[in-house]
Amino acid sequence: MSNKLHETKEKQKRALLVSITGEGDDGRELLGLAQTLELEIAGHEMIRVRERQPKFGIGSGKAAELSEKAKQLEADCLVFDWEPTPSQQRNWETLSGIPVLDRQELIIQIFAKRAATREAALQVQLAELNYRLPRLTHKYIDLSQQRGGHYGTRGAGETKLETDRRRIEQRIHKLEKEIEEVAKQRQVQRRQRQRQGMSVCAIVGYTNTGKSSLLNALTGADVLVENKLFATLDATTRRFEPAPGTAALLTDTVGFIRRLPHSLIKAFRSTLEEAAFANLLIHVLDASDPGIETCYETTVSVLQELGAGEIPVITLLNKIDRLEDTEQLESLLNRFPESLAVSVKNGTGLDELKREIAGKLEEGG
Repeated sequence: MSNKLHETKEKQKRALLVSITGEGDDGRELLGLAQTLELEIAGHEMIRVRERQPKFGIGSGKAAELSEKAKQLEADCLVFDWEPTPSQQRNWETLSGIPVLDRQELIIQIFAKRAATREAALQVQLAELNYRLPRLTHKYIDLSQQRGGHYGTRGAGETKLETDRRRIEQRIHKLEKEIEEVAKQRQVQRRQRQRQGMSVCAIVGYTNTGKSSLLNALTGADVLVENKLFATLDATTRRFEPAPGTAALLTDTVGFIRRLPHSLIKAFRSTLEEAAFANLLIHVLDASDPGIETCYETTVSVLQELGAGEIPVITLLNKIDRLEDTEQLESLLNRFPESLAVSVKNGTGLDELKREIAGKLEEGG
């Protein structure tokens, strides 16, 4: 028994992070993903790539240099901010002798660690299996120190190197049927809400902007709040009154992220679609995030893909308590006209938000 306990508390894995200069957020997001998985950062290399090469995705000389750097730093894995093809991933692992992960696998492992309900666990396993199918020779490494999900264990753990393609495909087919059943249950719940005539407001936005904190503040719920990416995977719905005598339902949804893996969008579609069936969207932005424009555009893009692009929306500039001066806030209000400035943490602007919600629901009702 004591041996098993020791096995679950492994030494932190050391990772060499590699980002490409000029793409996305210059590595900040990759660092956030790695820290969420509690990786020990051995180093973070920013590289320039003039032209993508077929063998490694970058030049062979640079690949050899990064592989040697990983060895010198005693890194347990290389983590890329781009998605190498399965064959490029094999080439990297042959060259370096250590597992090579992309941002897609990092996100899947975070989701696996966070999955707390049967629905979330099924969805994560499906995304993981779809990711693994073309990568049967990939060196897998479990980055989770205190496992909360299923990555590398039951179900998903059956897909090690010795597992053949047919077994994975059978498992995928079974998971898709189970998720379909869960999706039907969601549809029944939605129809029941519609029959009750209650309006639904969905809180949407980038991961770690304060969506769950907003749900808690407006409804008195106790949804988990952490300063980490993807703290919430399951849609949580609570009743609240934006104005006396006006009842509505408020739903917290899974956060978005730049280049959210398509396998996860597909797997979590029934959860994400809570936004598409809402009467009103509350789009939460982190006012203190330097990449706020990218966060805004990413969320709008995913909402359009889900068919929620035409639903009325209230845009919130949250965490204004973190801004250095009023000029910063004025600049943001100019960039996002008609948005509301709030601080969920200290309650600033929440009364105005309730009035705005009540007014929008009345207009739509």
